[in-house]
Amino acid sequence: MTTNTPRKELGKMLKQRRLMIPLTLRQIATKSGISPSHLGRIEKGERFPSAAILRKVAKPLGFEESELFRLAGYLSYPSFGVAEEPAPYEGKQIDPYVLSVLSGEPVEIQQVVIGLLTIVKNIARAMK
Repeated sequence: MTTNTPRKELGKMLKQRRLMIPLTLRQIATKSGISPSHLGRIEKGERFPSAAILRKVAKPLGFEESELFRLAGYLSYPSFGVAEEPAPYEGKQIDPYVLSVLSGEPVEIQQVVIGLLTIVKNIARAMK
């Protein structure tokens, strides 16, 4: 994995979320107070967002701050070992089978899976 991969993947995920909502770069910029050009460079993977930037774009993009911090690598995910009791996940319990499957995967894969599940969850909410 190259050093640009996590940067580009986070940018792609942010862009996908923005387009799903749908919002333009200018609309996100207005809501977050970050310039559209800077947001565009983040989406292209040319810049990596600081925690302060992630905090500002989280709400307009429909993310929990902690969720974005984990995807960016600023926070680690909880250990996904097989537990006697399922771990809480946003007020719900993670299925023990899912925990056992994820526990065998590298952290990068865990991040991608959780990011994808979050996107699917938000799509499902939007369709209600």
